[in-house]
Amino acid sequence: MEMCSTCATILTPEGGECLSEKPPPDQRRVPCCGRIICGDCIVNNPRFAAYCPYCQISSEPNPLPQGLKAPPAYQVSQIHTRRQRPPVSDPPPYMSRDGAGNDEKAGADDTLHFLNHEHDSILSLSLRYGVPQDALRRANHIHSDHLLLARKTVLIPGAFYKAGVSLSPRPVEGEAEELRKSKIRRLMTACKLVDYAVAQLYLEQAGYNLERAVDSYVGDEAWEQAQRDKSKKKSYWFFGSTR
Repeated sequence: MEMCSTCATILTPEGGECLSEKPPPDQRRVPCCGRIICGDCIVNNPRFAAYCPYCQISSEPNPLPQGLKAPPAYQVSQIHTRRQRPPVSDPPPYMSRDGAGNDEKAGADDTLHFLNHEHDSILSLSLRYGVPQDALRRANHIHSDHLLLARKTVLIPGAFYKAGVSLSPRPVEGEAEELRKSKIRRLMTACKLVDYAVAQLYLEQAGYNLERAVDSYVGDEAWEQAQRDKSKKKSYWFFGSTR
């Protein structure tokens, strides 16, 4: 019992009975490896009449003229090695002409400027430091110029100002005044005070010692709460006894 080497169909032996009324096409035994190709496969693919799909050899004469040879068959391993072969050297990266200048600008440090709202504005700072107004807005995340009034300091971008010397290196009102105001704000935040004058009074009584001022305020609040609770109890006792 033999089978077709391409479609694996069991072939009818020579002289055997054929189950189909239609006579089967002629089979072909290839001379190179002795395999059999059924007639149906030859009809579907006429190339199998003169070609072995396993040995990849044609039984027909070479159509090339005498003296010429067919090119060698391609091998899959050679194709993969050619595709996977890395380049000898990578090309250099592209750099603009001002690439070195951009690196120098990026490495420069920003300069801190303490604001004096009577004189400082985006326009005046741009003129004094020689920095574009858009660069000042981007560096300080200022989307509108009037928001500068809520700032105490601004950063002068070092990419445009190379000197690094601030024209206002210290707070306008002095470091002592700035420290005093910061303690008042911290006391108002810690004790949830609304009145600025009350916070200033507690700090003055505590010698601007923030911890003592907080303790004094908390003690006064506790005493006032105790007095309110005591008055509530007295009023409840008075009105409850008259009923």
